Amino acid sequence: MSNPFAQLVEPLDPKEPQKKFFNLSKLKDARYACLPFSIRVLLEAAIRNCDEFLVKKADVENILNWKVMQHKNVEVPFKPARVILQDFTGVPAVVDFAAMRDAVKKLGGDPEKINPICPADLVIDHSIQVDFNRRSDSLQKNQDLEFERNKERFEFLKWGSQAFKNMRIIPPGSGIIHQVNLEYLARVVMDQDSYYYPDSVVGTDSHTTMIDGLGVLGWGVGGIEAEAVMLGQPISMVLPEVVGYKLLGNPQPLVTSTDIVLTITKHLRQVGVVGKFVEFFGPGVAQLSIADRATIANMCPEYGATAAFFPVDDISIGYLIQTGRDKEKVTCTKKYLEAVGMLRDFKNSSQDPDFTQVVELDLCTVVPCCSGPKRPQDKVAVSDMKNDFETCLGAKQGFKGFQIAPGHHNSRVKFNFEGHDFELAHGSVVIAAITSCTNTSNPSVMLGAGLLAKKAVEAGLTVKPYIKTSLSPGSGVVTYYLRESGVMTYLSKLGFDVVGYGCMTCIGNSGPLPEPVVEAITQGDLVAVGVLSGNRNFEGRVHPNTRANYLASPPLVIAYAIAGTVRIDFEKEPLGINASGKKIFLKDIWPTRNEIQAVERQFVIPGMFKEVYQKIETVNKAWNALDAPSDKLYTWNPKSTYIKSPPFFDGLTLALQTPKTIEDAYVLLNFGDSVTTDHISPAGNIARNSPAARYLTSRGLTPREFNSYGSRRGNDAVMARGTFANIRLVNKFVDKQGPQTVHFPSGEILDVFDAAERYQQAGHPLIVLAGKEYGAGSSRDWAAKGPFLLGVKAVLAESYERIHRSNLVGMGVIPLQYLPGEHAGTLGLTGRERYTIIIPEKLKPQMNIQIKLDTGKSFEVILRFDTDVELTYFHNGGILNYMIRQMAS
Repeated sequence: MSNPFAQLVEPLDPKEPQKKFFNLSKLKDARYACLPFSIRVLLEAAIRNCDEFLVKKADVENILNWKVMQHKNVEVPFKPARVILQDFTGVPAVVDFAAMRDAVKKLGGDPEKINPICPADLVIDHSIQVDFNRRSDSLQKNQDLEFERNKERFEFLKWGSQAFKNMRIIPPGSGIIHQVNLEYLARVVMDQDSYYYPDSVVGTDSHTTMIDGLGVLGWGVGGIEAEAVMLGQPISMVLPEVVGYKLLGNPQPLVTSTDIVLTITKHLRQVGVVGKFVEFFGPGVAQLSIADRATIANMCPEYGATAAFFPVDDISIGYLIQTGRDKEKVTCTKKYLEAVGMLRDFKNSSQDPDFTQVVELDLCTVVPCCSGPKRPQDKVAVSDMKNDFETCLGAKQGFKGFQIAPGHHNSRVKFNFEGHDFELAHGSVVIAAITSCTNTSNPSVMLGAGLLAKKAVEAGLTVKPYIKTSLSPGSGVVTYYLRESGVMTYLSKLGFDVVGYGCMTCIGNSGPLPEPVVEAITQGDLVAVGVLSGNRNFEGRVHPNTRANYLASPPLVIAYAIAGTVRIDFEKEPLGINASGKKIFLKDIWPTRNEIQAVERQFVIPGMFKEVYQKIETVNKAWNALDAPSDKLYTWNPKSTYIKSPPFFDGLTLALQTPKTIEDAYVLLNFGDSVTTDHISPAGNIARNSPAARYLTSRGLTPREFNSYGSRRGNDAVMARGTFANIRLVNKFVDKQGPQTVHFPSGEILDVFDAAERYQQAGHPLIVLAGKEYGAGSSRDWAAKGPFLLGVKAVLAESYERIHRSNLVGMGVIPLQYLPGEHAGTLGLTGRERYTIIIPEKLKPQMNIQIKLDTGKSFEVILRFDTDVELTYFHNGGILNYMIRQMAS
């Protein structure tokens, strides 16, 4: 069927009539001119894909009527142009594809139909760990160890790149997925299938939103949802509200983009933007570089929005040229955006579209700050850090408290390290990491850190040798300009050698701390500190021995490393005293914005980007040497502890099973607020006394060979045992932190996996109770797959983070939500009751259903299937089951 909007098609350039685009300005409709630019991208995608099979003409009208329809839970399909994956989420996606091919074959279909239709790029960036630091060969040693640990995973991914068409693998050592996307993969405007249209992307990492800083609409989705997109399925979404975030003024000279994003994160958490788009506008945007905008867009998951969009302007076009993109394509990009009215002038208020709500920030009010000690939204001005930490020490256990007895606030423990005596106290910094996609993509803060390091070394300052310092750039370009500008030498002198190109400390791949340091922390029950330029600092994420973790700009990471403690007032106390006895204050070595910009203009040039990225797919010799099988069906190795055929499709038939009422379910876990995907499915070290460790030991592995949970996401036996295995888990059934729960039939306190296994053996269904913001954090599909394998049939929470709720839907786990104003406390729920969840025959999105307790009490909850498409997935037992049935039939 022809597209009903064919009258909008015209050539972008009369000299190239074969290159066409949908000219939305031809709509001549006042509604279009008022649309937020992010919604215009959705509209363009709908028009481009409009036919009777995928998108209806009515869907286009709904988007045009956004101002009204956003309040009516209207469902719209969105087919993104690309998918990006990283290896922690990419391995299970390829495992699922391999298993889906087997399932389709069993059902009599063609297994090769399981193949990406939507182009997918997979960047390997999550595997490398900081095992070696403070030495010139740290990078090579960490990369060698990465290959030694992950060779089997890498061989499997290389098989996937050959077995599946349309899937490209960017080898390890290339950089962090989001920076590679920003500097290399992103097109801004696609030139494909004879059409120009806006670039858009979904990714299996929550920080996919970073690309919104360049004007590419993108956000993170669950791995299982991404797999469906790769197979050609559009994303079905409720037409979002769009919050306009107006930026005014100029930042103060000492303020970094990190300070701005931490301020915005706290502000938007207070505003409440979960499930909404945020679009930035106002004259203040024109003061921000693309790297600054990308930093702000990157932390979108931390403030809870779906997307954080900066429309394309002339600064965006300049960035494409700076990063070495083809100049002819950049010219066409600008011409297309002008033609469809999507090139923004932030200084021209007449271009400001309508928004659902408008909030403002004057950039001149932002001050240097950090966030912590346990959540990214808990912003603390640097001037308040000392007092704030000391208040946290004695405060009740919680997001801002450690409940240390008053008499122990000044405890100190002496220890010997490499023949020298030192001491640790509460607030001592033991990890200082310049890490993460959030900041290492930004030349201003990276060069700022380098210039600060130069001044610190010249002033005679050092970093104590026991502090685990590291620098993990987001791409080879960063190392290039740090080296060429002459600051790399000074970073190395302070211990910030390049340790690898990957996420590393930010995702818990921080490696071990020195044993004397661990012993001192344990002996004194000390609240030791990690300071990192990352985006997340949830409990147990960075390192098991750092109970407090603060997010900070790269220059501040170095400053706190030099100080050795967060209990310092930089305005009144010196960073250190040099060999001449001179007190050196932070203000003495902090580089000015003019200094940083001068170095950036001189050394961040297009040639660097071209040189690094023209060889990105072939530069890793170890990857090139991997020998992977070429069969279209994967041959599973029953001895493997990394790659295992998952049980998700066992017994799958073409016929649908009618959903049944969940009867007399036990509560496996009873949570409070802000339970994150780090709590549900950890990515860091595998504790030696955990169910996963016992399983790996039974397979003949030693603790040295355990690797991390993230690296073993291709093995469901490990991941099921690692579900709810976070050492900082707070379960109301147990009176201390840890991955344990009560098995109610016996009354025993067991590891969560062991309790769930007993319930399953007895045929008892399970549910989880939770508070607000359940599932915050990373877009981990195993945070839904793991509970599914434990026998969890439903979750009842006060509210959900968007990606995790979507993942639960994708696995057939029912997300339930308390009615407004109600929660476990108001309903008098203890979690020790048995729950019967009534599932009616006819289901509607967001309908109320009834729960009956064995106490005789009953109450209503909201069924959080938000669209008809999600109900279709539920009836199929999950999104992947649905796709298998589609392909098999």
